This record gives sequence, C-alpha cells and structure tokens, in this order.
Amino acid sequence: MKASDLFVHQLLEEGVEYIFGLPGEENLDFLDSIRKAKIKLFITRHEQAAAFMAATYGRLTGKAGVCFSTLGPGATNMVTGVAHAQLIGAPLIAITGQKALVNNWQAKFQAVDIVSLMKPITKQSVSIIDPNNIPTIVRESFKIAEDERPGAVHVELPEDVASSKANAPTQKRGFIRRPSPDHRAIGAAAELINKATHPLIILSSGANRKRITKHLQDFINKTQIYVVHTQMGKGVIGDDCPYSLFATGIHKRDYVNCGIDLADLIITIGYNTVEYPPFVWNKDLHKKIVNIDFVDAQTDKYFNPDIEVIGDISHSLRKLAVKIEKKTTPEFEKLRNFLEKKLAAKEEGKYPFTPMEIVYHVRKTLDREDIVTLDNGIYKLWFSRLYRTYAPDTLLLDNALATMGAGLPSALTAKLLNPGKKVLAVVGDGGFMMNSQELETAVRYKIPVVVLIVNDNAFGFIKWKQKNMKLRNFALDYSNPDFVKYAESYGASGFKINKGEHLSDVLRQAFSLNKPAVIECPVDYSVNYDVFSQELQNCVCELL
Repeated sequence: MKASDLFVHQLLEEGVEYIFGLPGEENLDFLDSIRKAKIKLFITRHEQAAAFMAATYGRLTGKAGVCFSTLGPGATNMVTGVAHAQLIGAPLIAITGQKALVNNWQAKFQAVDIVSLMKPITKQSVSIIDPNNIPTIVRESFKIAEDERPGAVHVELPEDVASSKANAPTQKRGFIRRPSPDHRAIGAAAELINKATHPLIILSSGANRKRITKHLQDFINKTQIYVVHTQMGKGVIGDDCPYSLFATGIHKRDYVNCGIDLADLIITIGYNTVEYPPFVWNKDLHKKIVNIDFVDAQTDKYFNPDIEVIGDISHSLRKLAVKIEKKTTPEFEKLRNFLEKKLAAKEEGKYPFTPMEIVYHVRKTLDREDIVTLDNGIYKLWFSRLYRTYAPDTLLLDNALATMGAGLPSALTAKLLNPGKKVLAVVGDGGFMMNSQELETAVRYKIPVVVLIVNDNAFGFIKWKQKNMKLRNFALDYSNPDFVKYAESYGASGFKINKGEHLSDVLRQAFSLNKPAVIECPVDYSVNYDVFSQELQNCVCELL
C-alpha cells in the first residue's frame, strides 16, 4: 500500500481517534490517507493551537494526542505546543512533513532541520527514511510518548516517503502493566513516615489521575495525613476533604507555606520540580522526603529524596496504608480552618471586578465536575489560590512551560472529550489574542465552549512584576478590539459585563446558548501588588 496509508493504519492500531493540525503541500498524501480512515480530523487556524489541543487530549486520556503540520514554518509554529506537552508531562505525537529525500528540486526553500530542532523539547525526534519502517517507528513513538513520565515525540514524514509503496504489516499494541513497588522500599518509607510528627503530602500533576484519587483518598482517610496541591495537582483530592490544605498559588511564600514550614517530612506524590520549585518548600534542607512516583525522581539541590517508592502509585499507596499509623496533627486542622476563611473567593460588588470576585462567580456557576481551562496570566494565581476544585482534571492549567495562548485550544479538546460538561476557558486579553483565531475552529466544528476574557488592556502579570521591582510603568499597556463584535464576526456570541451586572448570570446565559460564546469581563488588578507583594511578603500564621 501507499506509505502514508500504512502510517495511518498504524495510527488506527494505536487507537487514535482525533488528529489536530494544519496541512501543507508536503503532507497532502498523509492528509488524503486520513480522509479514507475513521479518524476525526480537526483543522486549526494555527499549528500551535493544534499542538495545544493534542497535548490536552493526552493530558485528559493518558493516550498520546496527535498533531501534524507541514515542513519549515508550519513545524516551527508547532514548537511551543510541543514544548508545552513535554514540560507538563502530556503524551503527544507531533508529525511534520519534509521535502523529498531524493530528487528535491526546490533546493533550500523552506528547509529547516526540524528533527534537530525538536530534539531538545521531546523525548525522541526521528525522520522516516524507509517506508517499511513506518509501523516500527510509529509503534515505538507511541510507547515512548506514553511511558512514564509521558511527553512529546516528533516524527518527520518526508513527502517522497509518504507517496512511495510499502509492504510492511502494522504492529499490534502490546499489553503492559506498571510494576508494583519494592516491598523493602515500602517498609523503609513507612518507618520514616511513622517516625515523623508532622508529615505532609504534596500532590502534583503526576498524581492527577482518577484511579490514584480513589486509593489516595483511602490512604488519607486512614492515616489522616494532610495534603497540599501544586497548581497542576489541583483536584487530585477534593477541597472539601477535611485533610486538604488547598493549593500553592505562587512561587513564593503564601499562607499554605505555614503548613509546609511546620512539616518535618514531605511525601511527594507524582512530583516534578518543573511545576513547583523545591527551593520554595525546602530551602533550609531540613525536611525528610519520601517520593512516591512511577519513575525515579530528577533530583535537585533542594529535592533529594531520602527514600523513593517507585512503581504504580495506586499500588504504593495501598501497600503503605496498612503500615502507617494514624497521625494526629491539630496544628494542621487549625491551619485548614484558617485557610478556608482566608482563601475564600468573595462577591464584592466592585466594578471593574476584582480577581477574587471573578473566581467567586465562576465557582458559583459551574458544577463540581465541570472544567475550567486557564491561559497564563496573573489571574492564574488567583484561581490556583481561591478556586475550589473537587475532581481530577477539572482545572487545567500549565505551570511548567506556562505559555500564553493555550487556554482556548485546551478548552476545545476538553469539550470534545466531555460533551456533557460545561467547559470554560478563562483567558487574559493578551493570551486570548495569541490564538483568538481558534474561535473560528470552535464555530466550524460546533464546539460550544465559553471563553471568559479577563481584560485589563495590558500584560497584567508583567506589570505587577515591573512594579514589584520598583521599575517605572513602561511598554506593557495596549488597546484591544471590541471583543463582542470580534466574537460575533466569527459567528460566536459576544457579551460584555457592565457595571451592576452579575458575571454568574451572564455565564449561565452564555452556556444556555450551546454554541461558542465570548464574555469580556473588565478586571481591576490593583489588588495584585497589595496581596502578592505586600501582604504575602511577611505572611505568618499565628495559629502555628
């Protein structure tokens, strides 16, 4: 068969159901092979958005999401989304076209060494030279992308290879189970935890999986050990759990750190240093650390575990639970009561809205299992601190690459996979404009997401940092289009929150339309400096 057909047959063998991308002339054979297959194709308006959508698919399903682009500028456009997947630990396969390996008559036109470009930001980057190697390369790529810690793999398919003939059979997906942890590691970890007076769990993105949540909840209920979530770990344990100390919201001291300071032993579960620097919670190097994960830790000066329990996290928790004595830590109970009041989102009745009130109305509108996808801006810190989360993968944010532009594309995939849930993309005006063209994608494919634009007509996060450094306000303000008209020009619905209106009412109205909708909400960010720079600079918890 044609090599591009063989490539797509192998994708089908891997269970691929969606492909996101933007084609060029170098992958028209591949495009035609997709046309003949039972794979749903989503053509985006920018390659970066295709990679974001595929990364979100991988993050939510555990199966590698697939994106594709043409050579040269198409592939370089996709780089940010590929790096995003790699850093957040989302399995992804990025397929790019390339000029003919033989008889290339175009010389160096659009020629970029994409394989070398992708190597530093992927787990593997490879070009297919022999069409009969397609099944092996694709099978290996999916295995590498989905192995712990998951990440991105790049496969280049030159146009003359795609159009050539191949006679290799597809390769079947193998059956694999994660190994159980070593019993001696379990015993040593249990002994260390039992000796601790104030053990504390830090839950991270590697634990943000529903199966882990079940066993972790049983573990916490039995041991009564309190937990803190990283931003990307929010939802592993519901915030209504009496042992939750909520989440870290900023890479500096916050009230949650009062509990971390008190801990003499930290149990990290699914932790990676990319999402919450260990310097923030272990700068004095005084804490014992037990690391529970699928794979060995990548150590750091401030993160060098005393004991590692490596294997299936669910099995590790189940085996540890029977060996650990129940802990009584009234200081953590007092801290939870303090945090519940201190970190509560509020309705304040101000206009423009404060970030706290925006969080309040979003939480009021959405059900426990509904999904919020966040772009990157200072509102992300407010949602991380204040937004109550009750289930895994219901607050999707990137605190690894932390790139702007991912919020809307991520929402599109979240809605595709969860048609029965409300999905809200919360974006800043800066991040929204980086991939706002994907509104047309939402309209074309009838994906009814709602986009909430938190608008300050500036790069608000950088303005806060600029002020915090005692620098003069410079170069960070701009103007925006009329977002209502902008949304309507794509065929979406547009709303703007005016003085006296309740954001929650407009959110409910937008969701009731069952079509793509955009809501512009003016925000007053003056509170950023008051809280993050002044209040938290010397925050202490007198209860401890």
